[in-house]
Amino acid sequence: MPIKKPRNYRKEYDNYQGTDVQKKNRAKRNAARRLLEKEGKLKKGDGKVANHKNPLSKGGGNGRDNLSVREAKANASYPRTSKGAMK
Repeated sequence: MPIKKPRNYRKEYDNYQGTDVQKKNRAKRNAARRLLEKEGKLKKGDGKVANHKNPLSKGGGNGRDNLSVREAKANASYPRTSKGAMK
């Protein structure tokens, strides 16, 4: 079994998570969660997440009609193509 290289989190952040686009997407996800918390639909530690019915990556936004509450386990993955993109 080959030795696995340690994950370079700094490089990952610089190349992906730290980009302006990803920072804005993260801010949108955080804002969606805060909106649902304010409505009383979510609480910290309840095992639920704010779900975008139409994902941000597919042009969805933070409109109330695009948000729902799901169990974190159920929101973890979606059907994918053979290349890993969402169907």
